Amino acid sequence: MRPLTEEETKQVFEKLAKYIGRSIEMMINGADELYCFRVLKNRVFYISESNMRLASNIGRDNLVSLGTCVGKFTKSGKFHLTIHCLDYLSQYAKHKVWVKPSSEMTFLYGNNIPKSGVGRMTDDTPQYAGVVIYNMSDVPLGFGVAAQSTAHVKELDPTANVVLHQCDVGEYLRFEDEMFN
Repeated sequence: MRPLTEEETKQVFEKLAKYIGRSIEMMINGADELYCFRVLKNRVFYISESNMRLASNIGRDNLVSLGTCVGKFTKSGKFHLTIHCLDYLSQYAKHKVWVKPSSEMTFLYGNNIPKSGVGRMTDDTPQYAGVVIYNMSDVPLGFGVAAQSTAHVKELDPTANVVLHQCDVGEYLRFEDEMFN
């Protein structure tokens, strides 16, 4: 496990800031102790510093995972958030979208959310902002990108996409074989 390089840190923080804004500082300076991001086999982990120090006694070859995997770097060097970070994104999310029960399953199958499937949406959500998706019972289902701003959504036809799918909890079932490879 190694610390992130400056370029990697920039990519991770830019992607997280898209969803949680300045709350990244609250993630790192936890209520009880400090947290950090570490890289292991192109995966970025969010871990408390005390657990990270304990893990330094384990050899790299024997270490599979530690902390919460928040994302991974692709072979081309881009950073992608994974579904494992949903708990943290939902805690600190700036922009939220609640889906109707009729559109909940289609989102969990990996589809975008049309206007007819949106139950409600936070005010002042700009276009292309990162949004966390909830069902009407406030259970986080995944995250995506707002295809339209809140002001523009009111003028759309019911079939137009409002949220572009990025990740959802259905991935635990769809990609369980590839989840940690």
